Amino acid sequence: MAVVPTRKMIGEILVDEGLVGRADLQEALKIQQERGGVLGQILVELGYVDEDDILMALGHQAGMEVVDLENMDIPEEVIRKVQPSVADAYKILPISFDGGVLTVAMADPLDVHHLDDLRFMLDCDVVGAVASEKAVLDGVKRYYGSQQESLDDLLKDLDSEREFAAAMTEEGYQGIDLADIEKMAHWAPVVKFLNLVLLTAIKDQSSDIHFEPFEDQFKIRYRIDGELLEMQPPPKHLAMAIISRIKVISNLDIAERRVPQDGRIELSVRGSPIDLRVSTLPTMFGESVVMRVLDRSVVSLDLEQVGLREDELEYVCDLIDRPNGIILVTGPTGSGKTTTLYSALNQANDVGVKIITTEDPVEYDLDGIIQVPIREDIGVTYAACLRSILRQDPDKILVGEIRDLETAQIAIEASLTGHIVFSTLHTNDAPSTVTRLLDMGLEPFLVAATLESVIAQRLVRVICTKCKHPYQPAEEHLMQLGLLPQDVEGKTFYYGKRCDHCNRTGYRGRSAIFEVMKIDSKMRDLIIQQRSTDVVRAEAVAAGMRTLRDSGILKIFDGLTTIEEVVRETLAFE
Repeated sequence: MAVVPTRKMIGEILVDEGLVGRADLQEALKIQQERGGVLGQILVELGYVDEDDILMALGHQAGMEVVDLENMDIPEEVIRKVQPSVADAYKILPISFDGGVLTVAMADPLDVHHLDDLRFMLDCDVVGAVASEKAVLDGVKRYYGSQQESLDDLLKDLDSEREFAAAMTEEGYQGIDLADIEKMAHWAPVVKFLNLVLLTAIKDQSSDIHFEPFEDQFKIRYRIDGELLEMQPPPKHLAMAIISRIKVISNLDIAERRVPQDGRIELSVRGSPIDLRVSTLPTMFGESVVMRVLDRSVVSLDLEQVGLREDELEYVCDLIDRPNGIILVTGPTGSGKTTTLYSALNQANDVGVKIITTEDPVEYDLDGIIQVPIREDIGVTYAACLRSILRQDPDKILVGEIRDLETAQIAIEASLTGHIVFSTLHTNDAPSTVTRLLDMGLEPFLVAATLESVIAQRLVRVICTKCKHPYQPAEEHLMQLGLLPQDVEGKTFYYGKRCDHCNRTGYRGRSAIFEVMKIDSKMRDLIIQQRSTDVVRAEAVAAGMRTLRDSGILKIFDGLTTIEEVVRETLAFE
């Protein structure tokens, strides 16, 4: 049996090199045990070694060469191997290219994920060398200067390159063989173009990137804060090359263009893990691709940050701690339901609480929580998963969505046997959820016995803080919200004047507005009597429920959003 070599620790390397003594190392280890921290930094603070010594040890540990960037002259053709946007995002500097292998200087040799990302982004084999972070950043500044890539410049390069132009015309698509498609996917201008599209989307906090072929053009659009923004379209004849490149990096079949496919790309940009979910769809004019961008760094899974008002937050925290019952979050696709539920689970996450989720798909990994992905193609449905979850001794359960009667019945069974169940449902508001559950075929007395609360929500865009400006709304605008001038005396309204920071939209980021319906004894009686949605709504409001429209108005009065956003996202009920 082969013996796997173990990696030497930093302290051992420094001792072997004669840079620190055993006694010095023991002193640093004792300090580390008492207060935590990085051993190398502690040794530097004690004055036993300097930063260059630690760098040498890190390089030795990772099996990488330590390089001196200050005294190195890097050829221009090597610098051109890496785009400025990639060098900046990954804090790396290319230093040599030999035999198809690119060597890059990096400040953190232990982050091997960066090398994996760079291999597919640069479309060549990449190995690392070690340099200090300051030397790498200075090198990037020295060699790339103030170069700012633009999609427009790359599009010009793409259009001027005619290597595949003849083959990539609409008439020539059918005659392209697999070797040509693979060649397109690795074509340097296409690789650079897609890299910039992805890095721009991540930088601008896009939730989705759309690649859409039409009869006479190929569109690329970003969804930012719920709105689609179109970029300058690349030439139509490059559609297949760009789509093929996406399919290659997401491990999809580039030869299959007749059926939908789903893939995934995992990246780490500026230290943040990025998950790209890729979906292809055959259309009349080629394959349409949508990439869902899941960036944990821009999503705060903190219940206090989702947009709940103080009284709502206190009530929801009480709900989370209940021993059993069903809590439903409702709203259309993209209204932030999953983020709210994840935040609730984060709040409940404790070593003494067993939490299991079943989701389609699992969007974010949560430490300490068992997460099960739905795979309907092999029979792993919500209902099947939920049955198995009940045999896993959970305390709290998240069901991604109640889609059918069977799943709803098992959720009720779970609640009746002492579990708290979180789930989502697609309804317009909280009161109509009761009608939806009864329409599914659930018994009214079971709904009344298990339902604890329904939370409806929407996302409204937040006014950009860089161009926020006060104004006095016209009376007709107030009437859209059912407000009179005397209702808003002393209130200040704001809008965004549109600046570069917000992509000239006037908005930057989104916040949720909520409608929290409590299920009390009166409400349970109405459910058993199967009263109409209007009756349920009237009782909920009488019991203190703040409607989505009212919640939106308070957000306007707080100076966070605009009248237009609230009118667009909410309904007024007479």
